[in-house]
Order: sequence, then C-alpha cells, then structure tokens
Amino acid sequence: MSCIRFNTTAQREQMAEAVANGRSESPVAAFLSPAITETKIARISRMASDPNPKIRESAALSYHAPLEVYEALAKDSNEGVRTCLARNAQAPCDVLRTLSMDPSETVRAFVAVNYSVPEDAMERLARTAARPSKSWSLGRHR
Repeated sequence: MSCIRFNTTAQREQMAEAVANGRSESPVAAFLSPAITETKIARISRMASDPNPKIRESAALSYHAPLEVYEALAKDSNEGVRTCLARNAQAPCDVLRTLSMDPSETVRAFVAVNYSVPEDAMERLARTAARPSKSWSLGRHR
C-alpha cells in the first residue's frame, strides 16, 4: 500500500477552501507546502536537463518550473517526459499547443484531457484524432 495521496484538481480546491474558511478537520487539508524559492526553481531547472528521463519527468510535473523549462521539456526526445508535461495542469497554453501536435498519440491524449488546454489546441486534436486504419475499415479487425 502506498502512502502517496493523489488528489484531483477539484479535491485540492476543496481542501484549500476548507483551510481558508477554518473548517478543516483533516490534517491533509491543513498542510501547507513550503514556499517556492529561487533555490527550488533552480533545482527544477537542473532536473529538467538531467540525463535520466525519470528525473526530467519529475521536472515536467512541477507546477513551478520557469517557462523556458516547460518549452525545453516539450521538445524532449523522451516520450515519457513529454507525457508528464502534457498531464501538468500548470503547463502554459503555448506549451500545450506545441504538445497537441506531438507525434506521440499518448502525449496528444494527455493534452486532450488536460483541464488547461486552450480551445484552439483542443480543436486541432479533434480534427486530427486517430482514424481507423485501412485494414480495420476493410473488415480485417476480426
């Protein structure tokens, strides 16, 4: 069993509201993240250029990376890094636009379900959605 807790955007907003209104009974809702410092931002920047793609994935998931880090990670050669960036709700709109044209169907799928995806990128994704292959359309899908 994992001790990591994954919350949706709506759940995080509810916890923040509970803390702000003083109605929190949950210790998780009362937890305050450490302040974002220049040191933390510099660490995220270093992580983004690490040779290990798993470290770069962690940087791609950060809500506090500088714009140039997000832009560089959107062009990363590793699909997993780009997928993590596509999942990041704090990824800038222009980065999500870039990722909406990614050659990886997985990356594009995560852009499509990202709450922050701009409308024009979503329209592009809808127009270029995967079509059934020719063999499928010829009845060879049995």
